[in-house]
Amino acid sequence: MAGVAAGQHVPVLAVAGGTASGKSTLADALARHHPEAVGLLHLDDFYAPAHDPRRGVRTLSATGAETLDWNHPGSIDEAAVAEAVDAMTRAGRHRLVVVEGLFALTLAAVTGRASWRVYVDTPDDIRLARKILRKIEVQRQDPRISLLNYLSSGRERHAAHVAPSRSLADLVVDGTADEFTMIAEVLALIGPVLAEPVGAELPVHAGQFGETA
Repeated sequence: MAGVAAGQHVPVLAVAGGTASGKSTLADALARHHPEAVGLLHLDDFYAPAHDPRRGVRTLSATGAETLDWNHPGSIDEAAVAEAVDAMTRAGRHRLVVVEGLFALTLAAVTGRASWRVYVDTPDDIRLARKILRKIEVQRQDPRISLLNYLSSGRERHAAHVAPSRSLADLVVDGTADEFTMIAEVLALIGPVLAEPVGAELPVHAGQFGETA
């Protein structure tokens, strides 16, 4: 089978889940195991500028500073998301485009283009523990700040904007499972779309699969 021709739409897999649920792990693993067939978009890359008070939804952090509300879909530049998804599906370099993020099953720009929808389900206590560990290890943030933000708005935002999207998923995977188990379940859902490599005439540029910020 030849590669997907430029200008022809390719299927989109939307992957959502709560903070630290394992959605990025799943999406990154799909791209890593199928580097010539999978294009990857992280919704984390499409937040409104945090320094611009006129864009996105604002909230008061436990530090006392007003900041962008990272847990609200209104803080995502949805027009930019739509443009990026359309560009990637028409580029002719992939057989599957994976869009992952908190709101991958919430934003119309993604759900309206998605062929399949996956929700990574992980217990709240495990997600919170993972998030705090990540904040400590990567950002050196005081865990007290993370906990206060979770209690003041994070928990409520998840319940309002992320958890309900579970019911929209074609597949719910266990976020405590290893990446191979999650990948196997996704491949069973999407069928043979990744069975054939992208044609040699459609090169994949090195470094296109960046890590989520």
